[in-house]
Amino acid sequence: MEKDIKEILFTEEEIKKRIEILGKKISEDYKGKFPLFVCILRGAFMFLADLLREVQIPLSVDFMAISSYGGNTESTGQVKILKDLDTSIKGRDVLIIEDIVDTGLTMDAVTRLLRTRKPKSLKICTLLDKEERRKIPVNISYYGFKIPNKFVVGYGLDYKEKYRNLPFIGILKEKIYM
Repeated sequence: MEKDIKEILFTEEEIKKRIEILGKKISEDYKGKFPLFVCILRGAFMFLADLLREVQIPLSVDFMAISSYGGNTESTGQVKILKDLDTSIKGRDVLIIEDIVDTGLTMDAVTRLLRTRKPKSLKICTLLDKEERRKIPVNISYYGFKIPNKFVVGYGLDYKEKYRNLPFIGILKEKIYM
């Protein structure tokens, strides 16, 4: 799999250090609260697992599965909920845990949906922010790294269900997906 990677953007160690910083900041910001972390499956599961190890406050976790890529390298803009929350978020402090925010279309749809359920607060924490691709403004409270407009895989991010288990985040060679 590593032969398919054009360039490593973030090493395993760089990811670990950044998540430690995020965990401390989130712990400070949510001190005295009992937030619900909503992990967007499947890409964010590794990020969530490592982030949970760094957050030092009581919290609960739930999961949503969203489809907006349909096996492509770009979001279709059509957001489909494959798995909804099992937990009520009414009156809760909710932190969405996402792997990557690029166009903003998926996060906009998810946050609009979750706001209808009356959470006390709703914030976004993403590992990767691909800001230059933004079509819709998204208020990201916490991010790991800003990235260029390149197709990335590894550390939970995939292309056609491959590469999720790479311990780093890298740019996939174009010949693989073109």
